[in-house]
Amino acid sequence: MIIVLFGAPGVGKGTQAAILAEKLNIAHLSTGDAFRAAIKNATPVGVLAKSYVDAGALVPDDVVARIVEETMEAPSFANGCILDGFPRTRAQADALQQLLAAKGLAVTCVVNLNVDDETIIHRLLARGREDDKEDIIRYRLDVYNKETAPLLEFYDGAGLLTSVDGLGTVEDVNERILAAIAVRQ
Repeated sequence: MIIVLFGAPGVGKGTQAAILAEKLNIAHLSTGDAFRAAIKNATPVGVLAKSYVDAGALVPDDVVARIVEETMEAPSFANGCILDGFPRTRAQADALQQLLAAKGLAVTCVVNLNVDDETIIHRLLARGREDDKEDIIRYRLDVYNKETAPLLEFYDGAGLLTSVDGLGTVEDVNERILAAIAVRQ
């Protein structure tokens, strides 16, 4: 089972992915964690990614896809995974399809967590992280809406998309996600 958790920054993808991974007994692949591990372990693709990060440049889609592929080679991913933070572009979505097809797999479902922008801004400001300033958050939401949100149409057209209300308690949102996944199995 390959589940893609989708949504803007601050909708709760990481929190939900961790809970779902435990409940469904599958791995959680956080792109951020995969990046940090590849860089820390100085894998060939990690070294390449670090060169972009150190230069302050965006890591190209093909490098991101290679980090995801490298991570998915681990035995813990044999039963599938929940993808959190990948794909973010159409090129990454295409790379994911190719990577999975080579293994005889496909995305089972894409669950989009719907949360309005003002609630997201409030949530992220409440976290109090260094980079969670309102102007930065609004910029990240703008980038998401321009570059990543168009994937919703792509996955909807493929019959894989289910949108879930991301407001409410963590438990309520998790129950909605589990119900959406159950319909797709």
